[in-house]
Amino acid sequence: MDIRLSEQSDAAGIWEIFQQVIASADSYVFPQDADQALFQKHWMKYRPIVATENEQIVGSYIIKENQMGLGNHIANGSYMVHPDHHGKGIGKKLGQHSLELARARGFKAMQFNIVVATNAPAVALWKKLGFRIIGTTPKAFRHPQHGYVDAHIMYRDLQHD
Repeated sequence: MDIRLSEQSDAAGIWEIFQQVIASADSYVFPQDADQALFQKHWMKYRPIVATENEQIVGSYIIKENQMGLGNHIANGSYMVHPDHHGKGIGKKLGQHSLELARARGFKAMQFNIVVATNAPAVALWKKLGFRIIGTTPKAFRHPQHGYVDAHIMYRDLQHD
């Protein structure tokens, strides 16, 4: 697997993953019928990183400032793996790569603002990569099967590993 900065020619492959991941409505707040404009504004704007296998895009992530101005020293990341490639360790590799990239970009920490509590694989992965739950927002996410579910705020210091 190769992990690299995306190129404009990767947009269609990333869009395919984006559409499939948000269609499940179980881990992202994006509307299930999100269009290309939303995709460009909330994903491609940040020049995503892609994971490829045999020249096929199998995952992507973005790193951005969690807050502007005086809060811009903390990174925020979002990750998507093509559903056909779940369980292959791609998410873990993207997570590890993003921690290195965030450090290289000068971020002091990384925070995820909404990790859906029912998304057990994501919660477990982030804990394995050193994140801890620093807060939980009750009923913050409308899950299609479980109704209103909690969302965790997860945090990891990048300076003191």
